[in-house]
Amino acid sequence: MAEIAWEKPKNFDKPKRGLTSERTKFLVGGGLILAAVVYLLISGTMQGARFFITVDEIMNDPSYIDQTVRVSGAVVGESIEYDSENATITFTIVNIPSEFDDLATALHDALQDPNATRMDVIVVDEALPDLLQHEAQAILTGELGADGTFNASELLLKCPSRFEESSPDGLSSIPEHG
Repeated sequence: MAEIAWEKPKNFDKPKRGLTSERTKFLVGGGLILAAVVYLLISGTMQGARFFITVDEIMNDPSYIDQTVRVSGAVVGESIEYDSENATITFTIVNIPSEFDDLATALHDALQDPNATRMDVIVVDEALPDLLQHEAQAILTGELGADGTFNASELLLKCPSRFEESSPDGLSSIPEHG
């Protein structure tokens, strides 16, 4: 049998890969991804830093007109009106101080203050929620019109019955509206 020997040709070299250029591409790509993630985290945190603004802030700053914002206030029970034909709810909210110890007391005190800032609200295409009642905390998303009326596209309510145990005397005797 004949032996066959294989020899590597003299000009045969493995193609040189630019290891440094591949590593550089990898590091630059990883850095860009990391920078994008950090940017998204920071911008998301900054936008969500404040869950809502107060009635005082929106009513005293004309820059909020026609801007989508989230605002919170105490519902004035006597102002609640519902037009069932057009599915339109109108009511008034009162400013709640931005810092308080007890929500029930803050809601009650805000409604008792004759000097508290008030804002009229309109919610269109919405059924009348059971929780929309006197001294409920309303958290609204929408836009403030030039006429000072807040046009809400979203209505969230915090049930006042959750706070009755710690509320001032006599609050549980207030009739519900709706």
